[in-house]
Amino acid sequence: MKFGLHFGSRGVAGEPDSLKAIARKAEDLGYEHFGMSDHVIVATEVNSAYPYSETGKFFAQDTGISLEQLTALSFVAASTQRIRLLTSVLVLPHRQPVLAAKMLATIDVLSKGRLTAGVGVGWMAEEIALLSGPPFASRAKASDEYIHAFRELWTAAKPARNGAFTNFDHLLFAPKPTQTPTLPIWVGGEAKAARLRAGRLGDGWYPVAANPKQPLDTPALYGAALDEIRVEAERSGRDPARVSAALLAIYRRVGAEQKGRDGGRLAFTGSAEAIVDDIGRFRERGLQHLLIGGDGSDLAGTIERLERFSSEVMSKFA
Repeated sequence: MKFGLHFGSRGVAGEPDSLKAIARKAEDLGYEHFGMSDHVIVATEVNSAYPYSETGKFFAQDTGISLEQLTALSFVAASTQRIRLLTSVLVLPHRQPVLAAKMLATIDVLSKGRLTAGVGVGWMAEEIALLSGPPFASRAKASDEYIHAFRELWTAAKPARNGAFTNFDHLLFAPKPTQTPTLPIWVGGEAKAARLRAGRLGDGWYPVAANPKQPLDTPALYGAALDEIRVEAERSGRDPARVSAALLAIYRRVGAEQKGRDGGRLAFTGSAEAIVDDIGRFRERGLQHLLIGGDGSDLAGTIERLERFSSEVMSKFA
């Protein structure tokens, strides 16, 4: 079992000295991945429903503060030596695909092959429109094309594509990513379409456990969804064993229990012993990478959160 961290691109992770400090601490403690979220801007009028809250209200609409994800991960790359960098997740419609492919390849080269590209189709129609992305209703089809375009640009000597949303030819794209055959893409999302995309196109599946409409908060739910992904991978002529199985439990807490949908304890909350047991049961259903929310209210609280999870939970899986 490998463990990683997800940070919003603001707050403690939005200030250079504290971002460097928590990245280095995470590396020293043995976390596998350091992930950062992706909002370039936040619209002042948002009618799109945020999928990870019961109310649908986006928690970060208060100020709009957010570092640009890929630039911030480049800073983390320069501040660390071993920890893998994760776009958690890169919203594919936010960026022109050739430029996005170049930015991702650049981080991979400069980090000496430490990038995992977590990707998703996005949920905020207003942000995608402000960034001149594809029509919101077409974002899934566009995202599939972007993934194909990334791999074409990263591997082909003379990359070319002619699609509805990606169209390029007569170009040289270098340097290629450091990793071979190329840098891995984890497909985010909990819905049926996202699971099928992960099976068809992903090197990994990276959902969030706490989507009220698509919960993955029990081993049975997670395992059934993962089985579906592996069936789709096989149907697509791919080796299902090569699709990594990850999960983001952003609400994870060692200490006070949170109430789950059935009134009992929410998985990955409560005592360290209970969380260790949860991880073991999810691992039995195929989980390989567990990522947790790392943000604390200040630097000291964030460091304490990382240290406590490492000593009380991660150490049991060493």
